[in-house]
Amino acid sequence: MAPLTPQVSTQLVPGPVAARGGRPRRPRVWRGVVLVIAAVYFLVPLIASFVFTVKVPDQGLSLDAYGQIFSAEGFGTSLLLSLGLGVATIVLVLLLTLPAAVAVRLGAPRLRPVLEVVCTLPLVVPPITFVAGISTVLRWGPDYLASTPFYQTVIALQNPGFPVVLVLAYVVLALPFAYRSLDAGLGAIDVRTLSEAARNLGASWPHVLLRVIIPNMRSAMASASFLTLALVLGEFTIARLLSFETFPNWIYRISGSQAQVSVAVSVFSLLITWLLLLALSTAGARQRSGS
Repeated sequence: MAPLTPQVSTQLVPGPVAARGGRPRRPRVWRGVVLVIAAVYFLVPLIASFVFTVKVPDQGLSLDAYGQIFSAEGFGTSLLLSLGLGVATIVLVLLLTLPAAVAVRLGAPRLRPVLEVVCTLPLVVPPITFVAGISTVLRWGPDYLASTPFYQTVIALQNPGFPVVLVLAYVVLALPFAYRSLDAGLGAIDVRTLSEAARNLGASWPHVLLRVIIPNMRSAMASASFLTLALVLGEFTIARLLSFETFPNWIYRISGSQAQVSVAVSVFSLLITWLLLLALSTAGARQRSGS
């Protein structure tokens, strides 16, 4: 009697490599379609704006609009004001959110949803409503606080040279973005273990925050700072309704008399923002690979 031998099927799987469940893998064309649609959506307006700035009727192409940016009246003043407001907003929002987020993670984890709700509330409040409340308070202040020491404080908040009221408003608007960045950074490190180790070695809480936690949060803090600066440099509604000439308001003001220059400034600032974002992403990638 001949021994039994197992029969091996020589039938090959037709078509592409079979995926799980025996189904062949289909080329994911939709990914390319989505990327093309996104590229068209973002690049077409930018290209159209650039063409508008370099095309001069009856003269052809010219880069004079970009050459007039730095010599335009009010450019330096408005840009420095917006940069100063951005730096002040970054410092204040980091001082508010970072210690609060660390304290909640270490001492009161149950309050984390409360802090998250408070920091994300500005997303549901329209800026026009927000600025309407601010302008009402600023009009009410000089009338009812004229005989009190707070009168000069209200006046100082509206100093056109450096309007502190805009810093306070921008801090509120930047809270959701800064909190999300810092919370993601804290979630990427073991804050409790690092803090307990430093405390067991005799470090104080300020030393733990400044020498242990913050060095591990550089990427998250840089992301929060960049988002805050981008918000300040692009915010228009609040500064416009409060009659402060920030950089976006200056672009709007010159758009009536120097349309090409205003669009050139917008394209220039957008490219600078993209370069900063690219530099920030590169620095964060280097930091993660180095660690």
